[in-house]
Amino acid sequence: MEIQVRPLTPFEGSSWEVHMDSNKVTFRSESEARAFVQTLESRLSAPHQLLDVAADHTLSRRAG
Repeated sequence: MEIQVRPLTPFEGSSWEVHMDSNKVTFRSESEARAFVQTLESRLSAPHQLLDVAADHTLSRRAG
């Protein structure tokens, strides 16, 4: 996923926008936008076990 942070206008105090591929989210300040990106990136890089849970569910349904 490509993530970009940019101001909506060149004027100081402008709102900021975070682009995530084709999605956009607007924030009141650069610090809010960057905090969102930091949280998003940490969640994206966190280990995910969804596939293991789905496999366990499939196996338990077959056994039951």
